[in-house]
Amino acid sequence: MKFRSKHAVLSLFIAAALGGMVVADASAQSSRSGRKAAAKAEVLYPEATRKEPEAKASTKTGKKLQKLIDVYNDGDFAQTRTLANEILATEGANAYDKALAAQLAAQATYSLDDTAAAKAYLQQVLDFDGLDNNGHFQSMLMLAQLQMGDDDYTTGLATLDRYLGESKSNRPEDLALKGQALYQVERYAEAVPVLKSLVENTPEPKDSWVQLLMAAYAETNQYAEAVALAESLAAKNPTDKKSQTNLAAVYSQAEQMDKAAAVLEKLRAAGQLSEEREYRQLYITYANMDGREKDVISVINEGLQKGALKPDYQTHLALAQSYYYSDQVPLAIEAWKKAAPLSKDGETYLNLARVLWQEDRLAEARQAAQQALDKGVKKPEDARRIINLK
Repeated sequence: MKFRSKHAVLSLFIAAALGGMVVADASAQSSRSGRKAAAKAEVLYPEATRKEPEAKASTKTGKKLQKLIDVYNDGDFAQTRTLANEILATEGANAYDKALAAQLAAQATYSLDDTAAAKAYLQQVLDFDGLDNNGHFQSMLMLAQLQMGDDDYTTGLATLDRYLGESKSNRPEDLALKGQALYQVERYAEAVPVLKSLVENTPEPKDSWVQLLMAAYAETNQYAEAVALAESLAAKNPTDKKSQTNLAAVYSQAEQMDKAAAVLEKLRAAGQLSEEREYRQLYITYANMDGREKDVISVINEGLQKGALKPDYQTHLALAQSYYYSDQVPLAIEAWKKAAPLSKDGETYLNLARVLWQEDRLAEARQAAQQALDKGVKKPEDARRIINLK
């Protein structure tokens, strides 16, 4: 079984930091205590190449800006946008006035689910170039996030590269965003070093980062590296079920089914298998191994008995096939009878009809063949042939 990374990897939450931008306060420009508070604000980008402008509200718009901030803080986002637009249109407003108004308008329109407007306002923030580095670069990051959130990864990646290059940010979340963006635009070879550095240099890397790195390894045919990473994480967390099931998944994707089964069986023996996906992972692993039908049967029946596995189509079908190929045909027939009504078409009924015919259970075979026709099959003539058998 090969990696299916496009579908198997959980996406990062692109908008994780959208609500956390630093918003300047116009009142901070008009009082000594305000200036002291501003001076104490955390410098988020100490290595930035951008020279900070002298952020100061003009005398013409100072009161308007403070009213804008008060309205925004009160949660009146529609009025925030109206007041921001007035400032943006004010003759004589300086770059700081307009950049701050656009920043607040972006936050307000984002809160109103108007992403297109939010992106336009954020671009204005950058064009006016009037905020301090904290506000300027967080606006740039938010713009990149919104672009990627709209699946415009090429543009978003360009904005993100500008952000990383000018801000010199090395925050793990920012690097993770770049790694995912590179992955989404299928620049896998470039994504690997970004994600590898992120995982290796973060004390507790997020599971989504690790999964993305493994997927990038797979897309670049670096299966040994994917396995080595999973083994390392599992060794560091021998009692962590997630690390162990991840290791089993990587073994399976690298076609090392025996190792995958051994990891999962160890969890099973310790009574740690409890969820449907875990039992399904184990029985599918056995199903991909030659001669392990009895193990498939054992795992499925245990999962059904414990209520961990649902008695759904896939479960009954796997059970039927395993019974059949382990020469337990009567039990296979019973499982097929449970699977067939749950199938989206009549193909399972047709397979059941064939097996019943082979077992000389002709009346049941004809009934199953008719049910196959009723649900629809690719080759109805096969069903009719069984119905007409004497």
